[in-house]
Amino acid sequence: MGGICGWTGCDMTVIERRTLLEKMIKPIVQHDSRSVQMLFGKKSALAVIGQPNNVHTCQNQGVIVGLWGQIRFLNTQSGQDYDPQDIAKFFLENWLVRGEKILTEIAGEFTVCVLDENKNRLILAVDRMGTRSLAYQTSGGHLIFSSSLDAIIRHPHTKPEIDAQSMFNYVYFHMIPSPGTIYKNQRRLSPGEYLTFQNNEIKTDKYWRPNFNEVNGRSFEELKFELHALLRSSVRDATGSETVGAFLSGGTDSSTIAGILSEVTGEPASTYSIGFEASGYDEMEYARIAARHFSTRHHEYYVTPDDVVTAIPQVAAIFDQPFGNASAIPAFYCARMAKEDGLSRILGGDGGDELFGGNERYVKQYLFSLYEYLPSFLREKILEPWAKSVSGKQLPPILRKSYRYIEQAAIPMPARMDTYNLLIRHGFASVFTAEFLAHVDTTFPESLNNEIYHQAHTKNLINRMLAYDWKFTLADNDLPKVVKACELAQIDVAFPLISDEMVAFSSQLRPNYKVKGTKLRYFFKEALKDFLPHEIIVKQKHGFGLPFGVWLQAHPQLKALAADSLTDLKSRNLIRADFIDKLLEQHLNEHAGYHGTMIWILMMLEQWHKSR
Repeated sequence: MGGICGWTGCDMTVIERRTLLEKMIKPIVQHDSRSVQMLFGKKSALAVIGQPNNVHTCQNQGVIVGLWGQIRFLNTQSGQDYDPQDIAKFFLENWLVRGEKILTEIAGEFTVCVLDENKNRLILAVDRMGTRSLAYQTSGGHLIFSSSLDAIIRHPHTKPEIDAQSMFNYVYFHMIPSPGTIYKNQRRLSPGEYLTFQNNEIKTDKYWRPNFNEVNGRSFEELKFELHALLRSSVRDATGSETVGAFLSGGTDSSTIAGILSEVTGEPASTYSIGFEASGYDEMEYARIAARHFSTRHHEYYVTPDDVVTAIPQVAAIFDQPFGNASAIPAFYCARMAKEDGLSRILGGDGGDELFGGNERYVKQYLFSLYEYLPSFLREKILEPWAKSVSGKQLPPILRKSYRYIEQAAIPMPARMDTYNLLIRHGFASVFTAEFLAHVDTTFPESLNNEIYHQAHTKNLINRMLAYDWKFTLADNDLPKVVKACELAQIDVAFPLISDEMVAFSSQLRPNYKVKGTKLRYFFKEALKDFLPHEIIVKQKHGFGLPFGVWLQAHPQLKALAADSLTDLKSRNLIRADFIDKLLEQHLNEHAGYHGTMIWILMMLEQWHKSR
């Protein structure tokens, strides 16, 4: 928890700057008491907020450095040793020699700010996986920045205005992908990106990009040994000097972290699991299998519909922009258990699927990609015209499967991954009001998807999908979900599976070590089959999915909260009133899980508005 906020280019007294900084800091520290270090220049101010071991500052000869997070130097050209407690000073010394190049030498989960008043220049950067958000806005020659949008809008030089395009993007993606934010004129840094502000001009660039080595010939045993070593070092680095526990869903990643945590600390790990009294959603038994296997100090909590009703306004408010991942609710209750036990940090297993090939859609899209190997004449002159000329519903079952396969496989990537998107299924004009649609570009999500998908430096389908997911699934969705849920629970969180060293390791694995035919996470599971319980090696992925749609039908208070939220949303002239009525009265009964997701994202949109 914690972050950075500040600005450059403001002509104010130190007292005025301190007062304004304290006002901006308030939204970041409202859920916890932490140390705050404030630094001032002639026309600049910077605050770094967080636990003492996550806050690093240095000021010397007109240059101000603020570092937040768990930062390590990988390999500096200076060859010097450094004291981790004095990392900001060491960073500044190297910065003065090497400038932005030093960003390639630091690792961990961090945000960086360098204010150089001698050159009237500001540099901002976030870590390679975009673990923490950093937003910025220019106004009248000033640049205001913060890890919290709420802090930026408290600055007197900003006039927050909701961005209609971002509202559309939220309903499409269920979150607002970077570099966008909910506000006009405010942007966020993307993973591995840095910003330079000088002469009233903003420039952004990448200091790091994924680099896949797709022909690596190292032996399985050599790679297996390195993986085990990296798991231990990554968990050890993520633990640091904190009192640490671990999320435990019973999946491959969380179970691995629980076992490694016990190994590196030399004592049973404290593990925390969430269950649901709902058929098809509860996987507590797998968490118990892992807890017994590794002899952890295991803690369980069953989330109820009443818990969801209580948490919805709190979860909506903790996010500085609309956020629609319902798993934030169970993540919050899980983190709260750890906090109540006196722990200061909890380890999340996020990222393993995206590094090692664990999502079902990877196999699905691989199977669709085989269609491309058919002769083009067969595809374009026979199969696709046939699929367009018939009705799939009227075909016998065996031909219906062929029809659906051709229908899907003929769509190019990455559009093929969006065929089940709720918004596309319903149709833009059926969901949004005409007045709202007149102010947005409905093709923007498709353009952004294409940009991210095709910018990866790889020709391999699996690696391209992984790089795509590092942006959309991790940086824009799963990581902020867990970070903010833990912030609400007032506990720090770290993600050892996406350490820089682990990312580099996964990038050198051959694609068929990630997805081998229809086998997901082939190498990872084979390398850990003697470490993890067999039941967890062979189980299907699930996680802390919330049975919201199922509960919505049977729980009066939850149903009333959703209905009231969507009714109030009608007045914003964003979503069509008839669509909301049909969603609540018809679609929910047709498929509670599928359409419950749309109700959730619209409800959380309105709840976010109410919290502001």
